[in-house]
Amino acid sequence: MAKSGSDRPFFIGYGKKLPSDIAKLILPVFALFIALFVALSLLLSSSAREAGDGRFRFDLGRQTLAGVLEHHPYPVLRLPAEGSNPATTLIMSGGGKRGAFLDAEEMEGEGVVARGVYLKRGDVTMLQVAGHQSIEASEEKLPADFQPAKPVSMGQWRLSGEICDGKCYVGAMRPGTGLAHKACANLCIVGGVPPVFVSSGDVDGHQFFLLTDKEGNPVNDKVGDWVALFVEAEGEIERLDDLTVFKMDFSTLKVLP
Repeated sequence: MAKSGSDRPFFIGYGKKLPSDIAKLILPVFALFIALFVALSLLLSSSAREAGDGRFRFDLGRQTLAGVLEHHPYPVLRLPAEGSNPATTLIMSGGGKRGAFLDAEEMEGEGVVARGVYLKRGDVTMLQVAGHQSIEASEEKLPADFQPAKPVSMGQWRLSGEICDGKCYVGAMRPGTGLAHKACANLCIVGGVPPVFVSSGDVDGHQFFLLTDKEGNPVNDKVGDWVALFVEAEGEIERLDDLTVFKMDFSTLKVLP
């Protein structure tokens, strides 16, 4: 420490000790800064949207499932009812940012055995397979009289919510929604992952909808500019076993404030 002509202390960088008068000023300011930083962190964390419970279910092990394979509008596996468990429709994806690119489209509508890992979020389940090597034809493991149910119309609806990629929303990423996820979601959708609509309200208890156009065709090449925005649109909703499908009329799609 050195003193000026007025005997007022000041700090020099190579000094070993902070002058007491300066320390009395700096330490409270530093403590106040820390307190404000902690308070701001708590405020931001409390206002952040819940990431949800979506995740890979590696704890359930690798699944081997017998069902009927359908490719349109996106690859799904139709599983028959078993005991008290009703018939189920599983969305399918490939590894990484890819859809379930299956070179086995000749098996469309036929019985197969599929091997993969579950992703789950709430009551939504996806099966990730490792390409067509994970799919093989097999009618013998299905009930002889099994015929997948036809889609059931739930009428015309106007929904508000967010377009996401199905894989990350269900559990590959958390939260899998929102602007921070937009670029990642678009890469997944371009890669063939089925897009989904996550509604702010529910339809018969459902807030998650596989997304198609109003004719029921895939929309991977149409939704890029709309992903991760709060939007509104009209369209027909269909139920496919436990899976709901939103057949969106893109002419009604708009961004909400």
